[in-house]
Amino acid sequence: MINGLPEKLRSLRLNYNYSQKKLASMLGVSPSLISSYETGERMPSLENLKALAQLYHCSSDYLLGLTAQSSPAVIDVSVLTPEQIAAVHTLIEGISEKNKI
Repeated sequence: MINGLPEKLRSLRLNYNYSQKKLASMLGVSPSLISSYETGERMPSLENLKALAQLYHCSSDYLLGLTAQSSPAVIDVSVLTPEQIAAVHTLIEGISEKNKI
């Protein structure tokens, strides 16, 4: 088993407020498979590892313990209106332009 993978998977799931049942449904697997990932009994397939990384907005390298950081900051805009999303984009673009060398 990859050192630390079960703990990372459980921690990320809890951070996203997903139950094992909800996560299993999102991945198209059984809740018992999610549990076995989190207890270290089983290792995710490459397909499921990729899906987990995409779902949690992190790299598979992070999940596998090859990098220390999960990912750059991610802003969840799913609850924002289109106008608010546009404002966030404008703000980020302004910051990016200001920090260019």
